[in-house]
Amino acid sequence: MRSGLVVPILGTILVLAATPMHGQSMHGQPMHGQPRPSQPADAAKTTAAPSGFPAVFGTTETPNANLGMFKRWTGVIERAMHEWFGYDDPCATRFAGRCTTGEWRQLVARLADRPRREKIERVNAFFNRLPYAVDGATWGTGDYWATPLQFLSRSGDCEDYAIAKFVTLRQLGLSNDEMRIVVLDDLNLRVAHAILVVTEGDRLLVLDNQVADIVESRRILHYRPLYSLNEAAWWLHKKP
Repeated sequence: MRSGLVVPILGTILVLAATPMHGQSMHGQPMHGQPRPSQPADAAKTTAAPSGFPAVFGTTETPNANLGMFKRWTGVIERAMHEWFGYDDPCATRFAGRCTTGEWRQLVARLADRPRREKIERVNAFFNRLPYAVDGATWGTGDYWATPLQFLSRSGDCEDYAIAKFVTLRQLGLSNDEMRIVVLDDLNLRVAHAILVVTEGDRLLVLDNQVADIVESRRILHYRPLYSLNEAAWWLHKKP
């Protein structure tokens, strides 16, 4: 877990890590200064998956607890630390005339005591209703990592959906060990992409802004994971 990056979210404390995307953003936009991660010298032995976490799209993985190379996500967290007070204002952000912060707070309150699968499905649906927005048009740059409040005000691209879902499900009680953000190559569209995966027994549920409903990972054949991460570590993925 990266120390010193504490994000107050809806009255609680959430500690996050950081990651860049590789090569391109969604729809082929360039991502500047983001090299493909390679196996570090201090990486642990490659394993099929950590205990209790299913294999990510059938790959083997090399874990590493050093999150220091992931500066882009670190920047998102640092900015989020300075805007935490906005979560107490139901209209701190608006999108298409709606008070989106208030809608998010209501969603979290309503789901607090609901079954785990319902939480996952409704959080996925809540954020997927926001339209995809290209970073260049929204932020004037090829690859911008938006904070949750920024995402709720302007929408965003693939990693912004994944981050918002991760933060919300952590707020709703899912543990860090149950989730990862996965950076991957979409072999059909030939672009880099980011999704959130959540464990359900021996299965992985895919929360993807390109798909309306939650899909089991075994049903998706055109995703090639590059690396995944959560608050404590990151994993380099390879086909066995």
